[in-house]
This record gives sequence, C-alpha cells and structure tokens, in this order.
Amino acid sequence: MLTIEEIYKAQNVLKDVARHTKLVPAALREDAQVFLKPECLQLTGSFKLRGAYYKISQLTPEEKSRGVIACSAGNHAQGVALGATRAGIKSLICLPSGAPISKVEATKRFGAEVCLVQGVYDDAYAKAIELRDKYGYTLVHPFDDPLVITGQGTIGLEILQDLPDADIIVVPVGGGGLISGVAFAAKTLNPKIKVYGVQAEGAPSMASSLECHRRIHLNNVSTIADGIAVKEPGINTFDICNRYVDGIVTVSEDEIAAAILNLIEKQKLVAEGAGAVSVAAVMFNKIPVKDKKVVCLVSGGNIDVTILSRVINRGLTVGGRLSTLIINLADKPGQLSGVCKVIAELGGNIISVVHDRMDSHNSINGCVIRIELETRNADHIREIKDGLNEEGYQVM
Repeated sequence: MLTIEEIYKAQNVLKDVARHTKLVPAALREDAQVFLKPECLQLTGSFKLRGAYYKISQLTPEEKSRGVIACSAGNHAQGVALGATRAGIKSLICLPSGAPISKVEATKRFGAEVCLVQGVYDDAYAKAIELRDKYGYTLVHPFDDPLVITGQGTIGLEILQDLPDADIIVVPVGGGGLISGVAFAAKTLNPKIKVYGVQAEGAPSMASSLECHRRIHLNNVSTIADGIAVKEPGINTFDICNRYVDGIVTVSEDEIAAAILNLIEKQKLVAEGAGAVSVAAVMFNKIPVKDKKVVCLVSGGNIDVTILSRVINRGLTVGGRLSTLIINLADKPGQLSGVCKVIAELGGNIISVVHDRMDSHNSINGCVIRIELETRNADHIREIKDGLNEEGYQVM
C-alpha cells in the first residue's frame, strides 16, 4: 500500500542524495505552456536513484549484511550501485548483454559487481532471481516494489511544489514504477490533475495491458528507448496505473529521435530515448494539451554516445532539416551544375553528391545523382523539388 505520508518520508531521506530538479520552461508548443522536469540531471543521470536509494535505506541490518541484487537495462543499476555503496553494502547487478557499454561502466564506477546476461531485461530478471535464491541477496526490483515506487513518487511532490496549478504531467513508462509513484502522489494532492504515460511503439506493454484490462506479456520489444523496453508491467504498477493514470500513448522511433534532437538543440539537455518519449508525445500531438500547463518528465540522460549521431541525423530528417534527393539526368556536360544552381538559389546547402552512370535502371545515355542537402523544413524540401521539376529535372 502506498501512502502520501511515506512519500513525504522518502523525500526527507532523499534530500541530500537526489537533486530537486527545477522545472525548465520549454517552447515545444505555441498553444500550451510546457515545462520540463529534467531528471536527466541527477547524479546517476536518471530518476532511478530515488527509488533504489529509498528501498535500500529501509532494509534491516540483517538484509544489508547479505547485500542486494538487481536487474536493469542500466539506469536502475546505477541507482542501486550508488545506494548500496553509500550504505556500505555489496551490490550485484544483472544487466542484459546488449546494455550500452557506457551504462555498464557507470554501474561499475558506482561500486557494483556486474553480471551480464544474454537477452533483454526479462532474462536479466530471471538470472537475478536465481542468484537471489542461491545466495540470499535482497532483490531491489526496478519498478514493482512499493518502496521503490514510493521513492519515485517524490518527483510528483516536487512538481506540485514548484507548479501547484499544473494541469497535466506526462511520464515515460516502461514497467510502470515511475508513473505509479508520480500519479499516486500528484492525484492524492490534486485529484483534478491529469497524468499521461508514454511508451515506445516497439514496447507497448503497459498500453496493451490497460487496453485489455489484464497484464500482457509481449514476446518481443524493439526500440531505441532501451530504458523502457519492458515486456510486461508489474503486478503493483498495473493496478496503480489502472486506478490513477488517465491514459497511455505511444510514440514512434522517428518521433523519439526528433524529441532527442529538440532537447539537445533547443533546451541544451541530453536525453536518452526513454527520457525523451514524454517530449515526443507533446511535440507530435499525442496528448490533449491545448491551453494547459504541462510538465514533461525527462526521466534520464544516459544515452549511448555511439548511437547519438545516428539519432541526431534521424531527428534532422524527421524535422525536414536533412533531405536526400535522387534525380535522373541526361549524361552530358552542365547537368550537375544546373541542378546545383537551382538548389543554391532556393537556399539548400549541399552536403554530398553521388554520381552513378552504371545503374542498370538508367537509360544508356543517362545517369542518376544522389544529393544530400540541409534544408529548413518539409516546406523547403517541397520548394526545392518543385523548383527542380520546373527546370526540367526528374526528381525520383
């Protein structure tokens, strides 16, 4: 059972550990007042520190003597590692083998022993249960533990302390621990507030479960938002979401990439895919926010830098800032310069040109050029295409 008194107690326990992240105004929409809750600025790079630390703080001396074990895609792992190290106890973390190297190394730096497990989160969880039973560790569940949920609920307190008249809170959802705590705290203090969850289209376990009125286990999950790639919601979190959450929406990979890019470029914040889904939902009209005060919870910033450039390029493409044109040309002098002249006059910036005479689909006297260019937006791309067509160039 959750209680608001316990969440206030957790806030006091966490006051010297978890930062009270201040709300940041963000110009995401012209028809709504949007604020960001940047939990990506926590010491471990995500909100997970709150629940993990509070759970460990409430262990008995005997439980602490045996140490703790956890399973995680990365962020919960760092929270458990830090909490255990500060409590002076052992921590063993089971991570999926595909977890970003940056998260694995960060977990080790916070003092934990790491066990890599083939598969995804659910496989790591099974291994953690096996080791818990074998060695007597205390399991710190990443989302389906009442004390962990209580720790995450401190975010709801902070939001309403900083913005008492907030209308909507938008929360990333994986297993549901974060939104359970936030929704319970926020709705206990203000029953009129709306709380919406956001999942990736490739991992909609909570959305599917609420729609079917029972917990659904997905066979596969696939998303760049690895922090919320959970196959099945928790027992406790499903029940709490069913009672307190106003709806769960999903966003595509392209929408997530566009949100990450927006946060970097406009807000100067680095968010991982899981942390950016709340922003994506507001950017792409998945939630009714018109004329409302909206808080988007940016839950984490531990993105793998090796994929960051790909995510940025995808975000640029989605926003019409990067475009590739394929054009059929007669293979004769002056054709390429004519194409470049049209693009330049219309304000496009050419990044690269690939010229191909050998494609079997070309006419014998023809060629294909592939031009990558920087543009302002989708309207600008259409303007350039129309300009090329008007000059007699065949844009494929």
